[in-house]
Formats: sequence, structure tokens, C-alpha cells
Amino acid sequence: MTEQADPGRGTLIVGYGNRLRADDGLGWRAIELLTDDRRVAGARLLARHQLTPELAADFAEAALVVLIDADAGAPPGQVTVRQVVASTAGGPLLSHHIDPPTLVALSHELYGHVPTVYVVGVGALSLGEGDRLSLEIEAAMPQLLDTVAEIVAGRTV
Repeated sequence: MTEQADPGRGTLIVGYGNRLRADDGLGWRAIELLTDDRRVAGARLLARHQLTPELAADFAEAALVVLIDADAGAPPGQVTVRQVVASTAGGPLLSHHIDPPTLVALSHELYGHVPTVYVVGVGALSLGEGDRLSLEIEAAMPQLLDTVAEIVAGRTV
């Protein structure tokens, strides 16, 4: 279950990946669909190619962050959820691309705030060249959107 949100901070939803790498475009497509979803009204929605250190400032302004990405380690079409904790073991802080735990740690280090962070993914079938999502990803999209909405509503995931 999510922690009680700080009323002075909002919700940030970031979909990320490469739209020219088939299922890796999941994050972008999810953000497009969430734009008109009243269940996440008031949340700040961002689509990004990758997670970068600059997002630490956005994390610092949020009570809750939901990251959406293709999950290469899960069976195709399976929705996955994991809560992220801060870590500096994930990668160098001077990189142009960092992983979620390192980004959480950077938010804490620079801004003194650690939001509640979840990564919601769907098992990818293909991360090769292509601008279309697989049928497995498309079929899982309603469940993915429902899962994000449940997290934002503060329900147990």
C-alpha cells in the first residue's frame, strides 16, 4: 500500500523508452492514453526517451512517482509492479541515463526528498527495430492503465 501523500506535493507519471524499438515504446503510448484518463487527473505526465539526472528535480516535487517502462525480464504481456528504494549502487550519477533507484537517491541527495516510487511495466516481446507495439503489449494496456490508476488512487497493488 502506498504511504500517505504529502498534500503539498503531487503525482508524477513518467513513461519512458524508445518509440522506434517496438515494445520499448510502451511508456510513450501509456502516457498518450493516460492524458485523457480522469482517474489520473491532476497528475503531471511526462514522456521521455530515458531516465536522466534532470528528472531528480521533478521527483523532488512529487509525493508519488509512477514510472512506466517495458519489462524485458517478464513474460510478454505480463504486467509487473515494483516499488523502488534509493540506491547509489545502480550506476554512476554522472551518466546521461540512470536507473530508477539511482534517480531516487539523486533526488534525496540534491533536494532532500524521496517520493514513493513505483515502476509499472509490461513484459516485452520485441525490443528490435519497429514503431509498433506487439499484440501482447497492446492486449495488456488496459491492465497497465488500471494498475497505474490504482497506484495513483492509493490502493494496494
